[in-house]
Amino acid sequence: MATGTACRLYRSGFTKLLMTDIAAPLAVRRPVSFCEAVWEGSWEVEGIRAVKITRPEEALQHWDQGTIPVIVDPENLSRNVIKPHVVVDAILAKVNLGTSIIDAELVVALGPGFYAGQDAHYVVETNRGHNLGRLIFEGLAAPNTGTPGDIAGQTTTRVLRAPRDGVFRAEAAIGTPVKLGQVVGSVADTPVTAGLDGVLRGLIRPGLSVVRGLKIGDVDPRGDASYCYTISEKARAIGGAVLEAIMMTFNNRR
Repeated sequence: MATGTACRLYRSGFTKLLMTDIAAPLAVRRPVSFCEAVWEGSWEVEGIRAVKITRPEEALQHWDQGTIPVIVDPENLSRNVIKPHVVVDAILAKVNLGTSIIDAELVVALGPGFYAGQDAHYVVETNRGHNLGRLIFEGLAAPNTGTPGDIAGQTTTRVLRAPRDGVFRAEAAIGTPVKLGQVVGSVADTPVTAGLDGVLRGLIRPGLSVVRGLKIGDVDPRGDASYCYTISEKARAIGGAVLEAIMMTFNNRR
């Protein structure tokens, strides 16, 4: 969701972006997640390149080069150096981990856990359905249901979760077809199997330590491998809402 938002803003002319992340990102849809730059040094999504930096001051040179800097900074201390006009909380932790409405001129938060008008200026609805991408001016997004969004009629069966605590090992690659019951990986020698036929759309990075119940993969029942390498309609909708918030806020000040 964060990468989809960043791409939407970048293509709309907001190219001075800085993305913060944790030291060991657990993204499932890795091909379309700029957090892969934390591991690889750089990463490209739909023609836009992100590059890992170690100090926020380095962001300026990457803006000049047309790339998006990514920094390991889970507490977002970089904002004290960059002093951004806009802060977007795209952690999707379902709770507020410390974002404040005074962090920037405009603060936008994605999903549940934030009260628009108190924790952030605006909240974006992230729940699939009629209100996906709606900008909330006051109040809360829909509460976390605990049920994955519906894709081709499938919800919980399409999500792969860690069966126990331990280190994840992969036995299949993102983009490959899988069958119901097929082993796609393991956690501490306990197999992880596909819950339906489809394409392995996402999988966390092998070798990471996980806890039982953590989402570690995603099978797409639509069976189109190209979807693994492009931003989803959900991420584009959410990115559009963030763009709307920015344009509305700063255009109204002219």
